[in-house]
Amino acid sequence: MNRHLPMFPLNTVLFPGVTIPLHVFEDRYRALVHHLLTIPDKAERVFGIVAIREGYEVGFHGAQSVHTVGCLAQMTIVDPQPDGRFDIEVVGRQRLRLHSMDPSGPYLVGDVELLDDEAEIDAGAGPDQEAERTLLTFDAYRKQLSELRGGDVLDGDFPRDPTYLSYSLAATCLLTLRERQALLETDSAHERLAMIRLSLREEMRAMRAVPSLPATEVARTAWSPN
Repeated sequence: MNRHLPMFPLNTVLFPGVTIPLHVFEDRYRALVHHLLTIPDKAERVFGIVAIREGYEVGFHGAQSVHTVGCLAQMTIVDPQPDGRFDIEVVGRQRLRLHSMDPSGPYLVGDVELLDDEAEIDAGAGPDQEAERTLLTFDAYRKQLSELRGGDVLDGDFPRDPTYLSYSLAATCLLTLRERQALLETDSAHERLAMIRLSLREEMRAMRAVPSLPATEVARTAWSPN
C-alpha cells in the first residue's frame, strides 16, 4: 500500500537502523518539522529521505532529480533554536520507493511504497555466513586503514543480524554516494554483504598500490546543510 509522506532530499543516503543529525534552516524543511511536531505519537513523526541525483539541498531550484529508492526516517530528537532553525536527529526505519513528488505545498510530499528485503534462500553460504565473512573483510580493511592513519578508525560494535549489519557497514565504510545508493537499492542482505566485501577488497588493493588515504574519503560534517 502506498503512503503520502513529507519528503526531505539530501546529499547523502540514509539506511534503516542508522541515526543521523540534521540542521534544518530552509523554510520548507522548517515547515516539515513543524508539521511533525503536531503529531502526538512520536513513532508516527516520520518522513522520507531520498538522495539527490542532480541538484542541491538548498536554494530556489533545489534538487533537480532524486533517486527513487530512499528510507523512511523517524524524527527522534528535536532541538529548536531561537531564530526558528532546528537541530534534529532521525533514525532510518525502512526502505521506500518514491513514485512521485508534489512540490506545491509548504513542504515536499511524496507518494511512496514501503519496501522489505526479499526472503533469503540458502544457496551456498547463507546470510549468517555472509555476515561473518564480511566482518572478517571489514576488520582487515579497518586495520589497514588504521595503519595508514596512525590510529584506530572505524572501530565499534556492529549488529549481528545480517540485514542490519549490511546497513551498518554500508553507512560506516568509506564509500561514495553512488556505492551507498546501490547498496540501498539491493533487496537482499546476502547480496548487499557480498557487494560491501567486494568494495572493501578493491579499496584495500588501492591502498596497497597508493600509500595514501582511500580515494573515497571526503570531508564530512556532522550536520546536513539543507
